[in-house]
Amino acid sequence: MIVKVESSNDIEGKEMVKVESSNINAVGYDMSFGSLIVEYKSGSKYQYKNVPYELYENLLKAESKGRFVNENVKSKFEYNRISEEVKGE
Repeated sequence: MIVKVESSNDIEGKEMVKVESSNINAVGYDMSFGSLIVEYKSGSKYQYKNVPYELYENLLKAESKGRFVNENVKSKFEYNRISEEVKGE
């Protein structure tokens, strides 16, 4: 399933792919900026900069999306938080 990102400066309107994960809701890739976009189950979204497209492809194939992001993306790429967590109602 593909969804559109509804907020953020550079990534507005980019397609996101829903993924099976206990921690991640959807991921996307912005070819023009070389950015990986990750939307977490908490509702927060992050844009990781200068991520090779091959890494995005490997993420989509990974058995555990959360583990893949933790081991291969977080702390290895500069990022921007593009939306906050959604607090309980």
